[in-house]
Amino acid sequence: METSAVGGTIVTPVRKRAKFPGTALTWLAVTPFAAWAVARVAGLERGSLPTQLMTATPYAAAGSLISLLIAAVARKRAATAVALVATTALGLSVLPRALGAGDAAGGRPFKVMTINMLFGRADVATIMTLVREFDPDVLSTQELTPGAVADLDAAGLKELMPHRVLQDQWNAGGSGLYSKHPVRPLPDLMPDTGHQMPAATISLPGGAPVDFIDAHPFPPLGAYVDDWNAALAAFPSASPDRVRVIAGDFNASLDHAAMRDLLARGYKDAADQVGAGLIPTWPANKRVPPLITIDHVLVDRRIGVREVSVHDVPGTDHRAVLAQLSVP
Repeated sequence: METSAVGGTIVTPVRKRAKFPGTALTWLAVTPFAAWAVARVAGLERGSLPTQLMTATPYAAAGSLISLLIAAVARKRAATAVALVATTALGLSVLPRALGAGDAAGGRPFKVMTINMLFGRADVATIMTLVREFDPDVLSTQELTPGAVADLDAAGLKELMPHRVLQDQWNAGGSGLYSKHPVRPLPDLMPDTGHQMPAATISLPGGAPVDFIDAHPFPPLGAYVDDWNAALAAFPSASPDRVRVIAGDFNASLDHAAMRDLLARGYKDAADQVGAGLIPTWPANKRVPPLITIDHVLVDRRIGVREVSVHDVPGTDHRAVLAQLSVP
């Protein structure tokens, strides 16, 4: 306030500093991750888009740390508490896959390799190199075409793995099982849902045979999400009378409720057991690196897991998964 030379008083208003909407912005940062944690833990994803988004849960778990930091720095106690619960829930859902359970039980060695060949375009030379080096008992293939069958046999697979149950097609629907050991087809084990998913009993030496299913449900895109759910529900539960392995392109991650429901019926994910469960398998050989894990080897809980590795194969958008198991 000042006095004017000509009389009167000049009043200078005091400007109030605008308050920064910290509370609203803090909750804006925290709420999406809290909602994601609830959906993941409760298995609430419904429809095509939420189902696809759920595969990004490992990235949401990492992002939730940022929201927790924002809430803590802003000193918003309620938001910090919610962010802490969300981060903990997401972390407990994701981190065990990188830690492993260390359950390599004794038994007969059983090696499994699975690869989606992308309409038969996967590089045959690379596949054969992996087969010769890894020496799998069973090779599970998806998107297997008649041309790929001929190319693999010409490259030597017919001599290395002469036993097979093939349902190859000139599209994405073809699949096939190759084995070093005699096989007996199980045509009625899987219903007609999804792509071709051949099943067979493998006469593994030294004990009881192993039932094997080549997995390839439809992807959960658009209306196909219902078929995807139906296919995952159609896989048979583990049985005390049979040792069973399901391997292939599930078009599903361990963050999908439908996939966890399948595991709850007597299976475990081989990569998850040895700390390799967060290694992404799709999309491979693209400008962007692989982002999500949708190719799996699921095993009966009595089967031990020694090692799981993931390998690039030119020509396909999926990486090959190799699992060293021990069968009781």
